[in-house]
Amino acid sequence: MHDTAIRLIAGLGNPGPEYAATRHNIGFMVVDQLAAQFGSAWEKSAKWDALSAKCGAVLLVKPLSFMNRSGYPVFAIAQFYKIQPQQIVVALDDLALPLGRVRLRTKGGSGGHNGLDSVVAQFGTEEIPRLRIGIGAAPRERSVDYVLSRFFDEEKPIARSTIDRAVEALKCVIDNGLVSAMNSFNKSEEI
Repeated sequence: MHDTAIRLIAGLGNPGPEYAATRHNIGFMVVDQLAAQFGSAWEKSAKWDALSAKCGAVLLVKPLSFMNRSGYPVFAIAQFYKIQPQQIVVALDDLALPLGRVRLRTKGGSGGHNGLDSVVAQFGTEEIPRLRIGIGAAPRERSVDYVLSRFFDEEKPIARSTIDRAVEALKCVIDNGLVSAMNSFNKSEEI
């Protein structure tokens, strides 16, 4: 498999302080930590509804639209910079993965994730790499409340380790490519 250089990493989440530390915002938390490690500041652009930061040659993006409309800002930025879908990694929360696990994929369905649904719909392809970050499963009837809740006190150390692991996975993608990062981070399941 040919490894394409990643040029954009989009962390998904909801804007506003009321969502800041929720499970659904773990994608934001990961790109925030990545930007901090690179000493990059977030900037708001009038061109699109998103914050962006430079991480070496890679552009980090946090859409400021709500989760189910994340696709448009990511698509607009990608079009502006002439970035192909295969050159993007979308970092997002995943109910199907236990807290502590991360999984890189080159493509696939959204798994019912509204933010990823929006990105896939805007680009018109499922061939968009993604980093799924486990937040643990919720009862089906309570999934909306669960993803919009904060981590329990006993989960916070694992959540911090999960964010650290996700950041390391993205740095590996940037430095060594997606295939190498998948080989390293998809094999070792738990923290």
